[in-house]
This record gives sequence, structure tokens and C-alpha cells, in this order.
Amino acid sequence: MPSKSDKPYLDISPEVEAALQDGRPVVALESTIICHGMPNPKNVETALQVEQTVRDHGAIPATIAILNGRLKAGLDNAEIDYLGRNGQEISKASLRDIPFLVAEKTDGATTVAATMRIAAMAGIRIFATGGIGGVHRGSEATGDVSADLQELARTNVAVICAGVKSILDVGRTLEYLETHGVPVVGYQTDTLPAFYARSSGFAVDYRVDSPEEAAVAIKVKSELALDGGIVIAAPVPEKDALTSNEIDVVIEAAITEMNRLGITGKDTTPFLLAKIAEVTKGRSLAANIALVLNNAKLAAQVAVASHA
Repeated sequence: MPSKSDKPYLDISPEVEAALQDGRPVVALESTIICHGMPNPKNVETALQVEQTVRDHGAIPATIAILNGRLKAGLDNAEIDYLGRNGQEISKASLRDIPFLVAEKTDGATTVAATMRIAAMAGIRIFATGGIGGVHRGSEATGDVSADLQELARTNVAVICAGVKSILDVGRTLEYLETHGVPVVGYQTDTLPAFYARSSGFAVDYRVDSPEEAAVAIKVKSELALDGGIVIAAPVPEKDALTSNEIDVVIEAAITEMNRLGITGKDTTPFLLAKIAEVTKGRSLAANIALVLNNAKLAAQVAVASHA
């Protein structure tokens, strides 16, 4: 594990540091979902429930954020509550934002890309999130591609997720990941999940059917010194899923309204998620919570299997 002197801007919580020193399983968790993914107090309730799910399945949770200019790997309940209460007033922090938030000693809720980088700094190799970012619809005109993809291409962290967010161009995202050598693995599925929906219709590269299989693949990739992450995609639980046709209609309408309002960049995802939740009368939010909890459970199981 990196020493504090090696990473002068990084604070690892005592619990997480002890687990890493002892060789016990740790799962990284992002904080954007707390500030930009759900309303308060549901965001705090969900974040604490996700942490408890990781604990219940044998691993230590390490929620990651930037607080007062410090990179944090492991938050206490008061820090999670602070993020939840301040919500969208907290900056959405991707890689480009990290040095400036640190220099200005301010706060940031970390995206998938930023969480991966800070997790790797801390020595954490398993990360649970909702869905990864990707190539945006209409990217041929806008060039809008999430920094998550480039981070997956270079940082050695396994990301357990519910696939690619439905609001994105799934096909182009998979092409990008293939070009950069990132394996996309289905957990008990042959097709890539699409966040709210259980299938995007696109095939995954490989399939695993147990946490132990996933752990072996991660171990071998590391031993081969193949840089970059691995995406392990688990479908949202069936009882909470929306159908692909249903969610596609809602997304298209939300994107049309977003374009009419001129919303771009890092504001697009929070706008679309909020609009989708409004139109689906909360069903999308329920699906979001269910899939995050499911991913946290699987990530803990994979982390435990990796330490067996």
C-alpha cells in the first residue's frame, strides 16, 4: 500500500488503512451519486445502505470524495451527510478538476474516473458504482466522450457496474473500450446491461457466473501486467428493471428537452437522470438504488474471493 509520504494529498481512513495493511478486502465507492444522482435525504440513506451492504458481504467500504482539498479514501457518516445535504453545490469532480479542487482547498464529488484514480492511489483494486460513463449520443457532432473511458484504459481497477448508462450511445462506447483493450464482462449474462434495463442488446466480451470466476480473471490480468481496468456488468434485479422500449422513449424525450435548453457538458447527466425520474414517477430512481446495492454486494463478494 502507498505510504502517506508517497501521497501527500491523500487521506485514507483508519479503518480502510488497517484493512489494506492487513490484506483484507476493500471496495471503493463513488460520491457523485450522493451529490448529483439522488435528492436528499434519499442520497444519504442510499450511500449508508450501500456501505452496509459491502460490510454485510465481508468487505470494508471506502467511499471516495474530495473534502477541503484532501483526497479521501473512506468517509465517516458525518462526511457522507455533509455531501448529501450540500448536494449539487458540491463540484462534480472528474480527473481534470482534481488539482484545482486540491489547490483551492474545496470539495468535490468524484465521478467514476476520479474515483478510480484515487482508489488506485490508495491501493484499492475493486470499485462498485451504478453505471459507467461513455460516448454520448450525438458525439459525432459534439465530441462528448466521458473521461471514465480513458481512465478504464489506463488504471488497474475493476469496476463492477450495471453496464453503460442508458442515456449514452452503448454501441460507440463498446467500440471505444475494445479499441483501448478494456474487457467488458457480463455477470451471469451474455449481453451488456443498460443501467435501468437488464439488456442493451449488445454482446459482452466474456461472461462469468460467480464472484470466484471474476476474481480469477482480475488476478490473471494483474499478473500479466496488462494495464487498464476491467468492466464487470451485472443486470439490475429483474423486479426493479424497466424495459428497454419504455426507457428509450423517456430518454429520447429528455434529450430533446435538454438540447432545447442548451444544457451541455457535466450538467447533462444530472439533468437527464432527474427528468427520467420525474417522467417515470420515481421508478427509475428505485431501479437506480436497486442496481447500486446489487453492484455493491457483487463487488464485496469479488473482493472477498480475490483475497481467498
